[in-house]
Amino acid sequence: MDNLYILLAWVAGIVLVLLFGKALKVPLKFALKILFNSLLGGMVIIVINFLGKFIDFYISLNIFSALIVGTLGLPGVILLIILKFLL
Repeated sequence: MDNLYILLAWVAGIVLVLLFGKALKVPLKFALKILFNSLLGGMVIIVINFLGKFIDFYISLNIFSALIVGTLGLPGVILLIILKFLL
């Protein structure tokens, strides 16, 4: 009888893992996409700063600017450049 309870506990555990695994798959995929885009945005800002040092132009690299460029893409870069000139 004890073996039956152990088997039922294993089956219940596997079912719970499968259910929670499917529920967490979508948010994890979204978070990884945001992280990847932010890293790309940071690299774009580094390239802009490297090219901008010849004309004394730079954009501060922080998590918010990397998120803006990573999320919005080219419009995010243009937004940061306009904000740099306005502020």
